Amino acid sequence: MSPIVTAAVLLVIVLHVGFFVLESVMWARPLGRKIFELSVEDAEATKVLALNQGFYNLGAAAMLCAALYGGHMEAIIGLLVFLFFMGLVGGVTANKSILMFQSLPAAIAAAAVIYL
Repeated sequence: MSPIVTAAVLLVIVLHVGFFVLESVMWARPLGRKIFELSVEDAEATKVLALNQGFYNLGAAAMLCAALYGGHMEAIIGLLVFLFFMGLVGGVTANKSILMFQSLPAAIAAAAVIYL
């Protein structure tokens, strides 16, 4: 596997670990509320949902890491396509910036895996 492909997939892994931290750890804290533009009340009311969402991101990062280091190219592509489409859903339903931070990196990494 080329270093460019590895770097692209590692970037997606790091991003999703970061999403986990933001959603599962920082959600109701001042930085999390600022990033997600939440009031204290809204953050408290939704923190269990965000915790769940964050752990999905951590799970996706873990599976992608295992696939990368196991050399399972089909699994890597499948996970990246999954993350791309989940980013589309988030971009349409929650915040357009999800397209840039989740869908675009996943698409670039998938293209790198397929074409490089």
